[in-house]
Amino acid sequence: MNAAALSAHLKSGVTTVCRAWAVTRKDGVVLGFTDHDRDLRFDDIAFHASTGLTARALEQSTGLAVDNAEAIGALSDAAIREQDIAAGLYDGAAVRSWLVNWADVAERRLTFRGTIGEIERRGQEFRAELRGLAEALNQPKNLVYQKPCAAVLGDRRCGVDTLQPGVSLEAVVVAVDGGTRLTLPTVQAFAPGWFIRGRVKVLDGAGQGAVGVVKRDWEVSGQRLIELWQMLSAGLAIGDTVRVEPGCDKRLDTCREKFDNLMNFRGFPDIPGEDWLVSYPVRAGVNDGGSLRR
Repeated sequence: MNAAALSAHLKSGVTTVCRAWAVTRKDGVVLGFTDHDRDLRFDDIAFHASTGLTARALEQSTGLAVDNAEAIGALSDAAIREQDIAAGLYDGAAVRSWLVNWADVAERRLTFRGTIGEIERRGQEFRAELRGLAEALNQPKNLVYQKPCAAVLGDRRCGVDTLQPGVSLEAVVVAVDGGTRLTLPTVQAFAPGWFIRGRVKVLDGAGQGAVGVVKRDWEVSGQRLIELWQMLSAGLAIGDTVRVEPGCDKRLDTCREKFDNLMNFRGFPDIPGEDWLVSYPVRAGVNDGGSLRR
């Protein structure tokens, strides 16, 4: 990448420049696009001109304000599919944009780096908000003193490996009812209710990558029934393989008894409640200042 040569080219008065951008999805797939009338290639990425995707001018600032940009395009089986957007593969996808001399792609400059934010679909068109790197600095990071655990099951602070055998389940869907209730072969290793508040992720089929939240989990006539809070937008069909991950209600007892993970519990279960704040010593009570969890 030769930004100095590109600057010299821009000062020449006659330019042959275009814009190119690459999107790296959550599943690792990299897609390249350009507003030039011919395909380009650099950094081992093919930038296609026939995708119908365009990007508005980037509005960037030197402060912490979020860079304002928007990508607009048509849903196409050859480039961006509606089912991939519905499955969440583009949520938080990394985006890079270059100003490129299409006559010599070595003369280019990286002009934007960020992620995809909200995506809006209108018929066969979509609009994707682009967020700059400063967006991460606008997220609240302070700890909250509360009785429930503040960690997310399976994240770095929690430490539970939700993919290990005996914790999550991979199975083939044998029936689908109404798009929100799926039937799986019975699994004796998991108690009824084990997956409540957990996730169902579709591993193959047309809805690959789609994720739903578990509302109910029970066994009927030797089969496992999983009910989701809402229908998967990418769809679910008989024969699809899904991974069902457990749920957590953030309670200390659940952390200790269900996941044997008490050392990583991120809540404060002994915080006094409002009743304690207005209480006073009584002769019949225990007033030694000990734990309230006896």
